[in-house]
Amino acid sequence: MSEHIEVSRKGAVNIVRMNRMEKKNALTRAMYAAMADAIRTADVDDEVRVHLLLGGEGVFSAGNDLGDFMAIAMGGEHGNEVFEFMDAMIRARKPVVTGVDGIAVGIGTTIHFNCDLTIATARSSFTTPFLDLGLTPEFASSVVAPIMMGHQRAFALLALGEALSGEEAREAGLVWKIVEPGQLESEAMATAERLAQKPPEALAIARDLLMGDRDERMNLCMREARLFGERLRSDEARQAFQSFMNRKASKG
Repeated sequence: MSEHIEVSRKGAVNIVRMNRMEKKNALTRAMYAAMADAIRTADVDDEVRVHLLLGGEGVFSAGNDLGDFMAIAMGGEHGNEVFEFMDAMIRARKPVVTGVDGIAVGIGTTIHFNCDLTIATARSSFTTPFLDLGLTPEFASSVVAPIMMGHQRAFALLALGEALSGEEAREAGLVWKIVEPGQLESEAMATAERLAQKPPEALAIARDLLMGDRDERMNLCMREARLFGERLRSDEARQAFQSFMNRKASKG
């Protein structure tokens, strides 16, 4: 488990909150493992009807912890924690709602391609700087994003690294609703509670129809992951990470 993942319950809603605010909710292997466990445990609990994933004020997630990426780039162990999290999200039998305020970087953005409803604030920013780090898209985004928002907008997000504002993300179909920052968590909870009141068997069937083949989506994640892993150990990635770390150090 991770001290940076808080799991709680409100009625039939399983609340999973990232709380590593001093690092902008950058995700470590332990955090991925804790979130996967929280989703899987609640998914087999008949008293739980909906999962709600939250960040903090002004920060959803800065994406994967770059220290972990740097360690892999230098020959360290990759680990399966992120794949376990992806698998838990994709195979969840109950709806997943996310609430976003502020930055959502990398997997902090691509996670929303694999949930059911995302509520965000106008000040949110969705970005995937994969190519800037010598990396490639992940979490099924290479296929789901073009289907959802069209090739050019998906290419701008995933390859050009262009950020989407909260409203632009709503227009692109990545976000369902925009609310004021002070209303985000109450609106996300209200939405989760509305879903929790639906007939659970009918809701599960509807989600299966909308999500499509879970095995196919997870296989896509693994294909992307193989390329991602190769890129992590590439000279391009090592140079990009080192350059980023040097810039960060120079800023103090």
